[in-house]
Amino acid sequence: MEKRKYVMELAFLLGLIFMLGTNASSSGKDHGNNLQTYIVHVKRVESRPTLESEELHNWYHSVLPETSKKDRMVFSYRNVASGFAVKLTPEEAKALLEKDEIVSARPERTLSLHTTHTPSFLGLRQGGGLWNSSNLGQGVIIGVIDTGIYPFHPSFNDEGMPPPPSKWNGHCEFTGQRTCNNKLIGARNLLKSAAEEPPFENFFHGTHTSAEAAGRFVENASVFGNARGTAAGMAPNAHLAMYKVCNDQVGCTESAILAAMDIAIDDGVDVLSLSLGLGSLPFFEDPIAIGAFAAIQNGVFVSCSAANSGPEYATLSNEAPWILTVGASTIDRKIAASAVLGNGAEYTGESLFQPQDFSPTLLPLVYPGANGNLSSGFCLPDSLDDVDVEGKVVVCDIGGGFPSVAKGQVVLHAGGAAMILANPESLGFSTFAAAHVLPAVEVSYLAGLAIKSYINSTTSPNATISFQGTVIGDALAPAVVSFSSRGPSQASPGILKPDIIGPGVNILAAWAISVDNKFPPYNIVSGTSMSCPHLSGIAALLKSAHPDWSPAAIKSAIMTTAHTLNLGGKPILDQRLLPADIFATGAGHVNPNKANDPGLVYDIQPDDYIPYLCGLGYDDREIGIIVQKRVRCSGVTVIPEAQLNYPSFSIVLGSTTQDYTRTLTNVGPAEATYVVDLEVPLATGMSVNPSQITFTQVKQKVTFSVEFIPEEKENRGNHSFAQGSLTWIRVSDKHTVRIPISVIFE
Repeated sequence: MEKRKYVMELAFLLGLIFMLGTNASSSGKDHGNNLQTYIVHVKRVESRPTLESEELHNWYHSVLPETSKKDRMVFSYRNVASGFAVKLTPEEAKALLEKDEIVSARPERTLSLHTTHTPSFLGLRQGGGLWNSSNLGQGVIIGVIDTGIYPFHPSFNDEGMPPPPSKWNGHCEFTGQRTCNNKLIGARNLLKSAAEEPPFENFFHGTHTSAEAAGRFVENASVFGNARGTAAGMAPNAHLAMYKVCNDQVGCTESAILAAMDIAIDDGVDVLSLSLGLGSLPFFEDPIAIGAFAAIQNGVFVSCSAANSGPEYATLSNEAPWILTVGASTIDRKIAASAVLGNGAEYTGESLFQPQDFSPTLLPLVYPGANGNLSSGFCLPDSLDDVDVEGKVVVCDIGGGFPSVAKGQVVLHAGGAAMILANPESLGFSTFAAAHVLPAVEVSYLAGLAIKSYINSTTSPNATISFQGTVIGDALAPAVVSFSSRGPSQASPGILKPDIIGPGVNILAAWAISVDNKFPPYNIVSGTSMSCPHLSGIAALLKSAHPDWSPAAIKSAIMTTAHTLNLGGKPILDQRLLPADIFATGAGHVNPNKANDPGLVYDIQPDDYIPYLCGLGYDDREIGIIVQKRVRCSGVTVIPEAQLNYPSFSIVLGSTTQDYTRTLTNVGPAEATYVVDLEVPLATGMSVNPSQITFTQVKQKVTFSVEFIPEEKENRGNHSFAQGSLTWIRVSDKHTVRIPISVIFE
């Protein structure tokens, strides 16, 4: 009973996370008066103070209206923006915009939050491969911008770790013993309402993501005995710094996120990991895109979650091409359970709560929504009060704006003995292991239909639930999970997004332990919030192994070496068990060991983005907000989006032939010859010139051109887009460098 009580409390907290992750919206408004936090961008004057933060703060302060100067400044930005965050009334903001120094002033928004087995699943093993060549990420600093951290967790112990690099300039706001150490080297709280509080985790999310990126090896980790093994992050020897920007009172505020990125750049981080986002926005209005550009200007790699709004198309966050945008996929481990029906049919799903004392005896089976009552079908609060579920197995539909784990509490309160959660069509075959409050199993959409059909076929339906525990070896993994947001990019259709997919379903990692130890030290959670830190950790490994690589080179290495097949050797599938398309997978599934030796990279320098931004139609003022310097597009050779030297192609094809170039940099053997291999998209012709390239030295660059030729529209059939790939194959050993191609038909 005590264990079940903890499971119930854990389920409540997971529901709280769900609500913050999906309901975050607008602004940091002070409801006690008419003040609201505004993000203010000012013109960058080269003669303004640039060296001392206090001077910069005073200069920003000087442009404020007299009525707003007293105790109103929230943040002064040094790296990510020429500007500041300040509390203003709408009238004061309007007056501020009349000043010549002001570029823009708008209310801030609130962003939403979007492993024992995953290292092994990804091929990371001690003593070999990327873990060996990177020394587990030693010397690299990962900055995690999230909800805080529980510093006492064993995943953040520093046994055997050296001090941080001399470049580290951050500090720790924890006090007392056993807080920051050589593993967790920094921790800051950027939420001004809690400025005096240390950045302790009060929401669990940040502890989990930090451990996925860089948790140490901890033996015998499990959740309620499931998924038992040695827990480890992707870069166990990397240093961690936490920047707390979210809590359960105000959400994740834009001003705090910009401040965190600003400080992290000064602190000396190498990688920034952000498992949060704001949806699709023009880049000059997107705080993460703005902060990330400043980061890559300083050599910092930025990894962000793609969002959890799939499976619909065009649902991405964090679309800027200087960000690695990460979708979510399954691993080959399941915490298995089955719904067993009275007719002998059995439907396998998942559940984290696996009670050993639940009897296999068949019980009456009921679907409260059979009469058409949607509330009862969703098992919403109070919806079962007039339904006889006493001692029965209750079928509940997933959805209705109510967390699945909370549905179990409704069933339990009404007297139900067990619960079968039925996926909606949008979730398809994607199932999740959750800490339910009673015996339960989540099953696929088709299984749910079959179970309901069985209920309708007999006057006395019955069922039970069987629990199989941890099962490893799913040949369909990796598969794209239903919730993973899809492309194409709305902000920039000429850039293929997401870039990559990685483990994001049923991921075990560290959990904030309560003072009375009532919660387990690990938990299993799903989301692109989980896939993002996996890629952040892998980027840290690559940075450690190749310290001279730029952020764009690291991204290229990750993308051009990605898997496109599952463990069974078939194309990666989606939640429908159909081949996942390019807007779900991007380049494919991350392959860390192969990324360590990409052979060739598609590199991009920060100034290369300026012609691209001009090509997006942004004006000089808008581009200046992003790149932090004066830009005149009239003096720039403007390029179309698809001309950016990106490790993919995204083409909007009408009736006119399109020509683009790409430049390859040799990071493999000095002398090498490559030949091109094309998977040509439907109803499209392609030619590549030259079709063979030869390198004679390391870091040599070679440019090639690609022509996309539209064919007759009849050849398109009913397809709105097509996909393919361009692969360079090294003649000596068949090493491949692959980029994906999407063609959207006009």
